[in-house]
Amino acid sequence: MAPFVTLFTVFTVAPILSSIVLSFTHFNMFEPPEWAGFENYVRMFFDDDVFLIALRNTLVFALLTGPVGYGLSFLFAWFINEFPRGLRAALTVVFYGPSLAGNVYFIWTYIFSGDSVGFLNSILGRLGLTPAPVQWLTDPKTVMGVVTAVILWLSMGAGFLAFVAGLQSKDRQIYEAAAIDGIRNRFQELWYITLPQMTPQLLFGAVMTIASSFAVGYEAMSLTGFPSTDYRAHTLVLHIMDFGSVRFEMGYASAVAVVLFAIMLTVWVAVNNALRGHGE
Repeated sequence: MAPFVTLFTVFTVAPILSSIVLSFTHFNMFEPPEWAGFENYVRMFFDDDVFLIALRNTLVFALLTGPVGYGLSFLFAWFINEFPRGLRAALTVVFYGPSLAGNVYFIWTYIFSGDSVGFLNSILGRLGLTPAPVQWLTDPKTVMGVVTAVILWLSMGAGFLAFVAGLQSKDRQIYEAAAIDGIRNRFQELWYITLPQMTPQLLFGAVMTIASSFAVGYEAMSLTGFPSTDYRAHTLVLHIMDFGSVRFEMGYASAVAVVLFAIMLTVWVAVNNALRGHGE
């Protein structure tokens, strides 16, 4: 276990502890940190309007993409599980492929281009549904919906593969016994037999979904710019990037990171307890 423990300590535990300590300091990366107490946290909640916008946007993205992405991942995995092996493997690649793609945002930028020759605008224009091209990536009314749709498209990641593997490893004898005991349809089978057997995979998928839904940042920046119009797609990750990488206010950026970590940990504990309770 030594290699894993060493890497986990150096690259996970140490950065988290360092961020917690630095969050109570003023640190510009050029001079030694200066103790600031709770000044960064007071500034964050009472003197930084953009942080509150970023917090709201992050929670909205997490609420929209987290449960929906998690549910879609399991639904598609359950759906393709009944297909023959070859077709199942092909469909797994199709659903999982977008999460492996690199910089695919230029495709979405073309689809939601704000000029009249953009893919979506050109279709809507031909149909006479819009009198003028819609500024999908700059209009505050449409930015959130576009980013949410793209994130959902990218949501079939490691959790989806875990669900596929878990569905393939179930004990079929339990289903035969359940049919004798009175299980009559697929939904009863899913609730009483499948889900309790898949608690480890469900927990893993929940971890990956929570991490990705709260870590939205690069996707929004690639689509809407940095910052987006009226900070409409600004998230806590982008706020950390702004203060840490642009302004070099590492103490304040660390404080924002600690708040984001605390939110993710709280949500994870709640989801973990709920899933374990159902598994038992």
